[in-house]
Amino acid sequence: MDWKQDDGGRAAAGYKGHAGDCFTRALSIAAEKSYSEIYDLINATAKAERAKKNGRRRSDARLGVYRHTVDKVMKELGWTWTPLTKIGQKEKSHLRDGELPNGRLVVLCSKHYTAVIDGVIHDTYDPSREGTGMAYGYYHAASVTEAG
Repeated sequence: MDWKQDDGGRAAAGYKGHAGDCFTRALSIAAEKSYSEIYDLINATAKAERAKKNGRRRSDARLGVYRHTVDKVMKELGWTWTPLTKIGQKEKSHLRDGELPNGRLVVLCSKHYTAVIDGVIHDTYDPSREGTGMAYGYYHAASVTEAG
């Protein structure tokens, strides 16, 4: 699968330094919205979360977003989740040509979200690991064309 270096407009929005903002970047790229707009949406959604007593923080657009917050944000935007693997399933899906449908996708990999647009990975680095990077599922905005 081809890879294009893309920070989702993070640098242009004035954000600097290292951050755990892969979901923020991936969604801004796939949804074609500004990084700042997505950043604010995620933090507004996370603000409604309760901090856990065990010290676990709330989701944060810069530091990382928990899966339940990702689901809330994507549902609010009208995106749908499609799982690619099931418990006990031997066949795995990867970030490889032909294994994902065409369209604008936010793909969940191992502890990472990346944008895939018509078979091209848009991210700050290549998470495909030369075709061995797992893809657990993806969010999509409208109907997508089946892979294959």
